[in-house]
Amino acid sequence: MNIFKRENRQPFVIAEIAQGHDGSLGLAYSMIESAANAGANAVKFQTHYAVEESTAREPWRVKFSQQDKTRFDYWKRMEFSSEQWAGLANFAKEKGIIFLSSPFSVKAVEILDKIDVPFWKIGSGEIDNHVLLDAVIKTGKPLILSTGMSEWKEINEVYNWLTEEKVTFALMHCTSEYPVTPERFGLNVLENFIKNYNCVIGLSSHLPRIGPSIAAYILGANIIEVHVTYDRSMFGPDSSSSLTFLELKNLVNELNLLSKIVNSPMDKDLVSNSLSEVRAKFRKSIVASRNLEVGEKLEETMLSYKKPGDGLPVKLKHNILGRKVVKKILVDDPILFENLE
Repeated sequence: MNIFKRENRQPFVIAEIAQGHDGSLGLAYSMIESAANAGANAVKFQTHYAVEESTAREPWRVKFSQQDKTRFDYWKRMEFSSEQWAGLANFAKEKGIIFLSSPFSVKAVEILDKIDVPFWKIGSGEIDNHVLLDAVIKTGKPLILSTGMSEWKEINEVYNWLTEEKVTFALMHCTSEYPVTPERFGLNVLENFIKNYNCVIGLSSHLPRIGPSIAAYILGANIIEVHVTYDRSMFGPDSSSSLTFLELKNLVNELNLLSKIVNSPMDKDLVSNSLSEVRAKFRKSIVASRNLEVGEKLEETMLSYKKPGDGLPVKLKHNILGRKVVKKILVDDPILFENLE
């Protein structure tokens, strides 16, 4: 399945683990397997190397957990080696699910490129990082860009740039709040993307419900990304905005059902003709409300309208009023043109 073709309406679901593994390699493996079992198309991590990404001036260098002295220490604890990333990618392949990870430095790009990720997912905070974007473009692989922190001018600029460079890419609508409130979810932005940009459109949802993702697919999003966790009470910056793996499975099932509907256009005439027997059973015909004798002229009180629809349809009532009966018609028998003068 080529997910970068806009006319392709097969949903592509990315299970975003991000930092949900909390630095545990074992938990990362477990979550890959759970995402695969839930039916997701891809599983995605984030590849962070703290010293490559931030300086001592970073505002987030504060204590925010019982385990980590600072946020910087948290990012350090989230780091996996290149060998560990390769192991996770191989495990995902064994489980039949695509392995992805968002790079946040050129070092991360180099490590992930060596394990041959099929395409790149760029986080919202990196959309103006042309050094990082140049590094991923040089790999020749397609890009998926989130736009949660971007204004329209910035989105237009990156869209025009990538289009001019003939890069294959998709744009993802999201709101960089964890979790986002329903009032700030912004499906109207998705509609604007579809109208104004000639590329595949997707949604990265930070609302822990499956409904918004379903709505996005119906509106035209091909790629659906959701954060996942075993329980929303787990520690981590994304847990409260994540789906459980059971909810992920439900989302995948609903999207697969919808894709069958979306990709199966109906010919109303053809369907109606195939239901002719059923239609005859449920529609009504004009019948005699009493026994009608030869010579009587039909009046409204002589008519009834009852199933089955094997006689004249009710809409032809005015075509027979005032006409003379030429053959006796029994009560509840259909009134036909051949019995009238």
